Amino acid sequence: MGKTRIATAALVTRGSGHGVEVLCVRRNPILRFFGGYWAFPGGGVDLADHDGEPDADVAHQRCSFRELFEEVGLLDARLAPAGSLRAGLLERDSAPASRAFRGYLDGAVEVLEAAVPFARLTTPPFAPVLYRTRFVHVALESLDLGGLGASGWEPEVIEGELVEGSFWTPAELLASWTRGERLVAPPVVFMLEHLAELGLEGFLEEMPGLAAGLEAGKLHPIRNVPGIIMAPLATKTLPPATTTNCYLVGEERFFAVDPAPVDEAEQARLFDLIDERIAGEGGEAPRDFVGVLLTHHHPDHVGAVEATARRYDVPVLAHEETFARLALSVENQRPLNDGVKLPLGTAPDGTPGWVLTAHHTPGHAPGHLVFTESRYGAMIAGDLVSTVSTIVIDPPEGNMGQYLESLERAASLLGENAVLHPAHGPVASDGRTLLHRYVEHRQRREDALVKALEEGVSEESDLVARVYADVEAHLHPIAARSLRAGLEKLAEEGRAEELSSTRWTSGSAGQCPPAR
Repeated sequence: MGKTRIATAALVTRGSGHGVEVLCVRRNPILRFFGGYWAFPGGGVDLADHDGEPDADVAHQRCSFRELFEEVGLLDARLAPAGSLRAGLLERDSAPASRAFRGYLDGAVEVLEAAVPFARLTTPPFAPVLYRTRFVHVALESLDLGGLGASGWEPEVIEGELVEGSFWTPAELLASWTRGERLVAPPVVFMLEHLAELGLEGFLEEMPGLAAGLEAGKLHPIRNVPGIIMAPLATKTLPPATTTNCYLVGEERFFAVDPAPVDEAEQARLFDLIDERIAGEGGEAPRDFVGVLLTHHHPDHVGAVEATARRYDVPVLAHEETFARLALSVENQRPLNDGVKLPLGTAPDGTPGWVLTAHHTPGHAPGHLVFTESRYGAMIAGDLVSTVSTIVIDPPEGNMGQYLESLERAASLLGENAVLHPAHGPVASDGRTLLHRYVEHRQRREDALVKALEEGVSEESDLVARVYADVEAHLHPIAARSLRAGLEKLAEEGRAEELSSTRWTSGSAGQCPPAR
C-alpha cells in the first residue's frame, strides 16, 4: 500500500536461557505508529548509517547503537568520547550528531560486532507506511558498561518518542499484556512468546526460519489484543486500501469475521491460519471454529464466505439486511439482531463467560454490524471507520444521518483506550477518539457543503470540487457519492432542496440543528 522504510529493532538482553530479561520501551501515546505500545528500541536507518546500502548488516548495526544511545542512554565505554552527542541525536536536525557518532562507531569494530542481526520482518501491506525491519541482538554481557555490568545497567529514557523503558522477563510482559494492562507491539508479542518457550539460545536459533516463513507469505500473527488475530488479505477494495482485515476472534472457540478474498491463493493463506488455530499448533490446545460473522455485504468483505463455510462446515451469521443482499449458497445462515451475544468461552487470562456482542450500526450499509468483546473492550468495526482513509457513504443504501448516529453509538460502547479493529488499515489504540474524529470530520464536510450552497454553488460536480478540494481529483467520483449522501441528509432536515438530478439549492425550511 505505502512507501517502504528500512528500520532496525534491537533485542537487548541480559542473562541467558529461560532466565533472560529483555529491554522494552513504551512509545509515546501521541505517535501515529504504535503509539502507547511497548516495543523493542530502534528506529529508521539514517543516511549517516550507510554508504548507499541502507539494508546492509553494518547499516543496521550502526543504527542499533545510535538508537540505543539516543533512546535509552546505552553507550559502550569504548565509545565514551561520543557521550556528549546524545542531545544532538535528539534534535530535529540530528544529521551532524549522527555522522559524528558513526565516526566513533566505525573506530570500534568490536562494539559494532556486538549487534548481531538475526531476523527480518516487513509490515504486511495494510498500513500507509511499511517498515522492513532488521532485528539485531545485543547482549549486555558483550559490552563494556564501565563497571556497571549487565545486571547493574538500567535504561535512561528522555521523554520524547519514548516515555519509559525497563527490563522484563518474556513471561512477565506477556502476562501483563494478557491481563489487558499494557499494549505490546504484535511483532514483540510474537518474539516474546518464542523467547518464553525456547529460551534465548533456542530463540536465536529458531527465529530466523520463522521470520523467513512470514517474509515468504505466511500470514503474520498480528495480535493487538489477546484472543483477536488480524489477517490482512488482498482484495479489490477502494483505494488507498489494498487489503481487507479478516479477524479470528476467540481462543477455546473462535469466529472468523469477514473472510474477504476472492483470490484462491489469498484464501489458502487464510485457511492455513484457521487450520493452525483449530489444530492448536505450537503446544497450544485445539480450538473449535464455530462460525463466520459478517459486518456487511460489500464485495470486499465476503469473497471467501462460501468457501470458508463449506470447508469447515460452519454457519454464517449476519444481519438480515445483509443476507437480503447476498445470494449465498450456504444452508446454515443465522440472522444476527442487535444485542445478540455470542459465547467465546474462557478469555485468554482465564476469565470465564467471555462473549462477543453484535451491534447494528447502519449508514455505510443497511445491515452493518460491529462487534465488541467483553474482556478487553475491543471492537471489530468493519467499515464504520478506517485508519487509512475516510469511509464512503453511497446512496441509496448509504445514509449519512444513520452513519453519524452509528458513529456516536459505537463511541458510547467503547471505554477509554479501547482498541478498535477496522476492516482496512492498522488498529486504533484509542478507538473512541478515532470515532469522535470521524464525527468531527463529517461535520466539517457538512459545514463546507452548507456554505457552498448558501453561496449559490448548485451543480454536484462543482460542489464536489469545492467541498473535497483537499482530495485528489481522480478520487472525486468516489467523493461524489458521500457528497450526495450529505445532500440527502440536508434535504431530510429541510436545509437543502434538489432542483434536478444534479442540481441543488440551499433549503428554505429554516435552519435545523447541525449533525452531532
